[in-house]
Amino acid sequence: MRHLLADITPLRVSPDYRRLWIGLSISNIGTQVTIVAVGLQIYALTGSTLAVGLLGLFSLVPLVALGLYGGALVDHYDRRKVSLLSSSVLWVVVAAIAAQAWFEVESVDLLYGLVALQSAAFAINNPARSAIIPRLLPKELLPAANALATLSMNVALTGGPLIGAVLVAQLDYAWAYTLDMVLFLAALWSVFRLPPVPPERDAAVGVVLNSRGRVRAVGLRSVLDGLRYLATQPNVRTTFLVDICAMVLSFPRVLWPAAGVVYLGGGETTTGVLAAAFAVGGVLASVFSGGLTRMRMQGQVIIWAITAWGASIAAFGLVLVLVGRGSPDGVIVWAVVAAGIALAFAGGSDSISSVFRQSILQTATPDHMRGRLQGVFIVVVAGGPRLGEMVLGVEATWFGEGWAAVVGGLTCLVLLWLVVRLTPDFWRYDARHPTP
Repeated sequence: MRHLLADITPLRVSPDYRRLWIGLSISNIGTQVTIVAVGLQIYALTGSTLAVGLLGLFSLVPLVALGLYGGALVDHYDRRKVSLLSSSVLWVVVAAIAAQAWFEVESVDLLYGLVALQSAAFAINNPARSAIIPRLLPKELLPAANALATLSMNVALTGGPLIGAVLVAQLDYAWAYTLDMVLFLAALWSVFRLPPVPPERDAAVGVVLNSRGRVRAVGLRSVLDGLRYLATQPNVRTTFLVDICAMVLSFPRVLWPAAGVVYLGGGETTTGVLAAAFAVGGVLASVFSGGLTRMRMQGQVIIWAITAWGASIAAFGLVLVLVGRGSPDGVIVWAVVAAGIALAFAGGSDSISSVFRQSILQTATPDHMRGRLQGVFIVVVAGGPRLGEMVLGVEATWFGEGWAAVVGGLTCLVLLWLVVRLTPDFWRYDARHPTP
């Protein structure tokens, strides 16, 4: 049993990593509270799933624009300072979201703008934090550390949406956003306590200095260097492609508000239950990740995990199709249970895929390129779901939320196995001999 449970060795051997993990675990709960509350507020103001899906567009544009540049910043400046500054900006934006709720502004455009600012700061903050971790731990502990990070995120995904939905239903949106403000202070504290994490100053790895021996300002050239490097790394590149298949084509979060209101019954509470079910699967997969983190054929694990993801999303959509759109007076219990089970399988599959995709990126990428590739990673990992929300939001307006999920899940499966056929080396990827 000890070998099946999550490996907590990274928490024991590195106090800096332990503080960072604790701080981010706490702040992640508040982040999920806000994500659910913003979606519910947009839906309450507009009554439109497409309007909720447009949150993905307003998040995606700054994420793409600054994600790559943020990764270049991480490779050129002290990663602790970059993370601390961007975390501070994130806290200010959350405070502004709370303020609009307290003052009852009720402006959809303002919410879109604040979400865009939040996404821009996140695009710099996340690559910095991710690139710090390989400097705190030895390479052999990175899969375990990624499993722990996935565990904390999925605990947040379990509790955060439920807390957010209950706060919105019983109190108001403002209380949900204010809770996020308070919890985010834990992330600021954990980053502040980190030691300096400057970039490696080896001319052989391409750090560009000016005439005074200081790092030259980051520009387009640095970003393009990272993209050119990625073009030569087929296995790392494939981790991005398979995730795009899953997230862009079949990420279901945009469907949950309508599922709770007009399909399954229960309104905001059911929306929170669906989001929590998705996270419970991730929690279970992370808790019992001890054996998984020792698997060496990591490419095959990723492929089968995303296969399970696509099938689970299609099953969730089938439940909605069977129930039909009708605004029920009460909760349809069997449908909520069935939809929750399908989403739990999807969440577990996504967690397994995430652990190994991040591990391949961290172990197969040299430190001087790690920030830029983490920038690409965050564009794909965070931008993919946001684009997916827009895609499924549009599809839902065409033929309903249920069929949108069914079509998305099946399309994901088709394109995934097409990628496998075109990149056979990824199927044979062996963690004992990591090749980019």
